Amino acid sequence: MPLNVWILVAAQALAMCTAPFIVFIGSIHGRLLAPSPELATLPVGLVVVGTVLAIKPATWLMERIGRKPVMLLGALAGTVAGSLGALAAWTASFPLLCAAAMVGGTGLAVVHQYRFAAMESVSPDMAGTAAARVLLGGLVAAWLGPEIALAGGGAQAQYPFMGGWLALGAVQVLAMIVLVAGYRASGEHVREVAAGGGRAMVAILRQPVIWAAISAAAIGYAIMSFIMTATPLSMTEVADHSLDDAKRVIQIHIMAMYLPSLVSGWLIRVVGIPRMMGLGLLAYLGCVLLAFSGITFHHYLSALILLGIGWNFLFVGGTTLLPQGYQDEERFRVQGLNDLIVFGSQATAAMSAGAVLAMVQWTGLLLIAVPFLVLHGVLMAAWLLGRPAPKELAE
Repeated sequence: MPLNVWILVAAQALAMCTAPFIVFIGSIHGRLLAPSPELATLPVGLVVVGTVLAIKPATWLMERIGRKPVMLLGALAGTVAGSLGALAAWTASFPLLCAAAMVGGTGLAVVHQYRFAAMESVSPDMAGTAAARVLLGGLVAAWLGPEIALAGGGAQAQYPFMGGWLALGAVQVLAMIVLVAGYRASGEHVREVAAGGGRAMVAILRQPVIWAAISAAAIGYAIMSFIMTATPLSMTEVADHSLDDAKRVIQIHIMAMYLPSLVSGWLIRVVGIPRMMGLGLLAYLGCVLLAFSGITFHHYLSALILLGIGWNFLFVGGTTLLPQGYQDEERFRVQGLNDLIVFGSQATAAMSAGAVLAMVQWTGLLLIAVPFLVLHGVLMAAWLLGRPAPKELAE
């Protein structure tokens, strides 16, 4: 892997901290500051909203001024989010806390583009490995984010979580330093072209390969968020497990999401993208069957491990497949649309999981995931059947 990829791994490990940081303390801090308990989880939801709203502007800017300046703007947004969160803690302002979450989400929209920058820094046959390596930075962020959230005393401090928000801002500054010192746009193997080139979006979207790629990432992300978000509620309120047990299941699930990145790029080269995504679908089906068959701790744990592995295989597979559907001059438009659909689906799934669980219970929620897995299978079959040459199946 060239230096560019490792720089992006390091930057992702730092800049991605915003997500687990706010997921961990957003609702707790919100409960302290919100005018009513019903609004306590709003900051967590606004992170995803901020991400979705910023995806198109971020890719539009990257197309015009390059990836590196926008990456630095994304880290700057994370720094501003940390400052706003600290100010919210100091002034006990719930609107400022919501603003911090929204701004943090805009920074994350840029971080999600790191995987494409890594793919463009290597030869095409190494693109899957490069994307998988960058995702490994998320494993560090998943541990570091909650750790820095408790800096300065956490909820017990004079100004609850103020130290944590300041620490988040400092970590984002470190991400900026890493990008300034190490990332080189000259390492990208793609040609920068004038904005507006390439085919019309309608023509691009007529290709089955595009929908196979987008559905892998979008359906994979949505189902993962849907089941993961409902799991702690199901474990503690339905199955009567402790909060500690739920925390352990979620922590191991996050590890299962990112650890396969050590081998998923190699797996793509060995078995090909279709089989890789097929393994992802099988992991999701295994997750549903295990979770459906019981509510012991080990049922939840095994199901969430398979959920994490399935997410990795579908997300990495879809990300690696996407460039087969666009030309160099079309990449920013297609990548922006891809992430808009992916994270819009994730936002819808995460924000609806609690209500769905209340309406149809745990088993009903699991069954809702199955038709979406079938849909991706159909879109994948349409792509494979329409391919002109069998040799492409291994690419």
